[in-house]
Amino acid sequence: MAKFEVKTEKGSLTGPLHGVKVVCCSTAQAGTVPYMLMADLGAEVIKIEVPSVGDKSRNQGIVPGYPSSYFETNNRGVKSLTLNLKDSRGQNILHELVAKADIFGQNFRPGAAKRNGFSYDELKTVNPKLVYASVSGYGPDGPNAHLPGTDAMGQALGGVAEAFSIPGKPLRTGVVSVADETCAILTFGGILAALLYARTSGKGQKVDTSLLGGQIRLMGWTLTNTLWRNSPPVTGQVRVAGTSERPSMSANFVDKMGKPFVFQLNGQSWEKAMRAIGVYELFGELGFRDLGATVSCEEKRETMLENLDAWFSAENREHWVNLLRAADIVAAPINTMLEASENPDVLANGYLTEVEYPEFEKTVKVHGSPWKFSETPPQVGTAPKLGEHTHVILSELGYSGPEIQSLRDAGVV
Repeated sequence: MAKFEVKTEKGSLTGPLHGVKVVCCSTAQAGTVPYMLMADLGAEVIKIEVPSVGDKSRNQGIVPGYPSSYFETNNRGVKSLTLNLKDSRGQNILHELVAKADIFGQNFRPGAAKRNGFSYDELKTVNPKLVYASVSGYGPDGPNAHLPGTDAMGQALGGVAEAFSIPGKPLRTGVVSVADETCAILTFGGILAALLYARTSGKGQKVDTSLLGGQIRLMGWTLTNTLWRNSPPVTGQVRVAGTSERPSMSANFVDKMGKPFVFQLNGQSWEKAMRAIGVYELFGELGFRDLGATVSCEEKRETMLENLDAWFSAENREHWVNLLRAADIVAAPINTMLEASENPDVLANGYLTEVEYPEFEKTVKVHGSPWKFSETPPQVGTAPKLGEHTHVILSELGYSGPEIQSLRDAGVV
C-alpha cells in the first residue's frame, strides 16, 4: 500500500502548500475537510477549539479500540489550539493569528461569527490580504440563509437523491456524506483561487460556499439536460443520455451469484458490446441493434433489459466485465465500500494508505490522497489531541510560560 511523504534536500517534509498559514473555527465535515486537505499538502493549519470541550465531532464515529473515525478523517494533520472566543483575550489571540495568516475558515451558524469576533468585516481590518471562507447550508442569500444545514439537508434539497432513485420508490438520501464532501472540495478550490488572487493583487476576499450549492454543481450536465428537456432523467437500472441519433447508456446488471456490475457505452460502440457478450444475432432478431431507437422507446428498452438480465445471469461478473473490457467497452464491478478498499488500483495509487496509532497499538487503513504530485507528494498525518499545540502556538506569538498558564487558569485557553 502506497505511503505519502517527500523529503527535501535538507531531509524535512514539505508539500505544494508549504508556507501557507490557515486558521479555522470549523466543525463537522464540510467545514473541516478543506483544511485537512491543505494540511495534507503542507499548509500549517491551526484549528480553534473550545477549552476543555473541543470540537463536538471528537465524539462521533467511535469504534471501540480506535480513535474517532469521524474526527480523524476530517482533521488529520492540523494543529489544535484551545481558545475561549467569548472572552476578549481569546478574541485578541485569534486576531494575532489572523494577522499572520493567509486563510481563515468558519462554518458557524449565521450571526455566530460576528458575536465571537471573527466576522469577515472584522477580520479583513486585521488582515486586508486575508482569504475568508464561509461554509453554510443554504448559501449567504435567500429565504433560508439563516437556517443551519447538514449533509442530509443538502442531499434532500439539491435533487441529487433522484440520481440514484428507483422508479416508483420514494426518494431517499444516502449514507455517504455527498453534500458535505462536495461542498468541502469546492471550498478548497475556491480558497486556493482567492489565495492566488490575493498574492498577485494584495487584496483578500470572502469566499462563500454551501451544501446546497455544492449539490447543484455536482449534478453537472445531467441537471442542465433535465432543465432543457423539462422532464426528469431516466433512472433506475439504466441511465440514458443523448438523443436517438446520438445515444449513450450506462446500465446495471447482476451475475449468476447476484453480484452487480455496470457498463457504459454509446451508439457507436453498441455493436462491439453485443458481439463481445454474444447477443449480436439475438438482438438483431429482436430489433435491438439500433441503440438509439431501442432506448428512446420505453417498451423496447425494458424488453432489451429483460433479455440482458437473463443473459448475464449465466456467468459471474468477472467473466462479463473481462469480455466487455477486451472489446474496449467501459465496464466494472459495482463494489461495496469494503470491496473498493481492496481494489488493486485503489491500493496501487495510494488512495488508501496506513497510519500508526501507538496509543491504540494499531496500524490502520485511512484515506490517502486523491492527488499525486511528482515533486511535492502529500503527507498524511493524524488528528491532534485537544489543545495539543496551544503552548507552542502561543509561545510563537510571544507569550511567556507564566502568561500562558495565567490564560489557562482563567479559562481563556
